[in-house]
Amino acid sequence: MADDNAPSENHMNSGDNTVPSENENEISIDALAKKVQESLSLAKRHKFWETQPVGQFKDLGDTSLPEGPIEPPTPVSEVKQEPYNLPAPYEWITCDMDSEEVQLLERVSPLALRPPGYYRSWHIGVRVKSSKKLVAFITGVPARIRVRDAVVLMAEVNFLCVHKKLRSKRLAPVMIKEVTRRVHLENIWQAAYTAGVVLPTPITTCQYWHRSLNPKKLIDVGFSRLGARMTMSRTIKLYKLPDQTATPGFRKMEPHDVPAVTRLLRNYLKQFVVAPDFDEDDVEHWLLPKEDVVDSYLVESPETHEITDFCSFYTLPSSILGSQTHSVLKAAYSYYNVSTKTPLLQLMNDALIVAKKKDFDVFQCFGCHA
Repeated sequence: MADDNAPSENHMNSGDNTVPSENENEISIDALAKKVQESLSLAKRHKFWETQPVGQFKDLGDTSLPEGPIEPPTPVSEVKQEPYNLPAPYEWITCDMDSEEVQLLERVSPLALRPPGYYRSWHIGVRVKSSKKLVAFITGVPARIRVRDAVVLMAEVNFLCVHKKLRSKRLAPVMIKEVTRRVHLENIWQAAYTAGVVLPTPITTCQYWHRSLNPKKLIDVGFSRLGARMTMSRTIKLYKLPDQTATPGFRKMEPHDVPAVTRLLRNYLKQFVVAPDFDEDDVEHWLLPKEDVVDSYLVESPETHEITDFCSFYTLPSSILGSQTHSVLKAAYSYYNVSTKTPLLQLMNDALIVAKKKDFDVFQCFGCHA
């Protein structure tokens, strides 16, 4: 994890099922950003991000600003051709995503960094010149994002890691500028990223929700704890799931399902102002089941054989420190879910059942407030 002025690496159980309106969501994000900005002293403001072409807190509520790019594209010939300077002991490298060193980085899946049309030059590392040790890492992948009716080619920056001993060296801003430079060289001028802190300026916020699948293990390792007046046996009983899924026609996605799932997903995503513009190649890469990476299931009507519903989750294991009995926490993260015929609650309960049968410990999802 890098410092607080840089991107860092991107849920179930709500008592309120009301979907907020677009205006309510805008108000909540504006209020959050203004509250953060007002709480910061001048010395603690985002010195790096306030110099970048991103939305600024001070402009919130300014309806005179036009919708569209913050800065116009620059001719590629005018983009800086040489990498940014690093402190003397370090050098840039282009990472080999199959190398053992990169694969050992937590939360980094080589598959996630090699989608259709990816650029190897966007897999950027910083290493010590003398020892060749990798000490920092930032990556981007291309993504087609629909914004209202326009499809914009963007960079998606999902991973930024800096060695904990180097986080005072201000490497993160230089790394962000370097990945930006390399993105510009491909004539791409917009990017999106996630962060665990409020930076200028979010277009959406998310909240984690967790559904226990193996409550005893989660409590044993300190991920969760027993509720008030609850015993372990009562907790295990509370979270117990059926042995079999409930939906007729619920099955694992197969390669021949890619066209149908693509149509289902594209139709579902039409309702959102900002959404990925998936084609069949994207669906095959991101959603076709791959062991220990992504699991996808669909509902095929027994009568018509129409694909009516879809659910998916990806795998993100974490190392457990300080436990004598457990070394890995296996988490399933809800991915894309589309419900047209099967009630969403039933579809997600079936997803929980198959995740439990695959020995996941917890099922997590994001509540997104756009």
